[in-house]
Amino acid sequence: MPRIPNPDAAALRRAPLPLRGRTALVTGASRRGGIGYAVARRLAAYGASVYLHHHVPHDAAQPWGAEPGGPEAVADGVREALGDPDARVFHGPGDLSEAGAPAELMARAAEALGGRVDVLVANHALSGSDGTLDAIDAAMLDAHWAIDTRSVILLAQAYARLRATLPPRTPGGRIVMMTSGQDIADGMPHELAYALAKGALASATRTLATALGDLAVTVNTVNPGPVDTDYLSGDAYDAIAALFPAGRWGMPDDPARLIAWLATDEAEWVTGQVIDSEGGFRRS
Repeated sequence: MPRIPNPDAAALRRAPLPLRGRTALVTGASRRGGIGYAVARRLAAYGASVYLHHHVPHDAAQPWGAEPGGPEAVADGVREALGDPDARVFHGPGDLSEAGAPAELMARAAEALGGRVDVLVANHALSGSDGTLDAIDAAMLDAHWAIDTRSVILLAQAYARLRATLPPRTPGGRIVMMTSGQDIADGMPHELAYALAKGALASATRTLATALGDLAVTVNTVNPGPVDTDYLSGDAYDAIAALFPAGRWGMPDDPARLIAWLATDEAEWVTGQVIDSEGGFRRS
């Protein structure tokens, strides 16, 4: 195999729209205060067309509530960030606790995006319905497994089957999953069902990267650390902020910048990694 020389000077200069012509599906993009929204805006700003998945009943049942303007307001915010005038933003619902929903979502996204999904960002997760070892029950464990783990693997399966229909080694294939630092320090003893489900994704990252390598798809997982998504306030909020060297929480755009970079060609040699992006967060 011939050696690939160093790139010339022109190739070293960054493209202003590194995702122009690419397509992306971002799950869990239902609130303008969330990580999914920030990721979708970054991908759109880099030139991609984006399909936003949402499940409004989940947010409506949480303390923060559903987005006041609904999914269309979220989509409009992503459209404002579009870097390529030819790119488009679409959105649709999906209850990913249902076994058939991941494949259906991938098919709908692909149809909207012209038959191809290059980037899959599996950002969705179940909030609540959790507890300590003493408090959890089978229903809690099953719910978190179904949404936080099973649906992500089934999305990856549907994505792989879609990519397999493209010409061999079509560039731009990316999967990014999300985890929560459950393997660091003392773990998450008060959210055991969630920690177990997210831990499974971390453990599966390298296996999925190997499974999809022949399709020229990279697979990575990002742990964003504590991120201000409007779920905490007051003294508790300030106490967490003090644990960061910068004196502030992570903001949704902090992990979004990393995830958007992982979607570009610059990151084609990074795969099978669980990446902690926590701003130096101190757990003790």
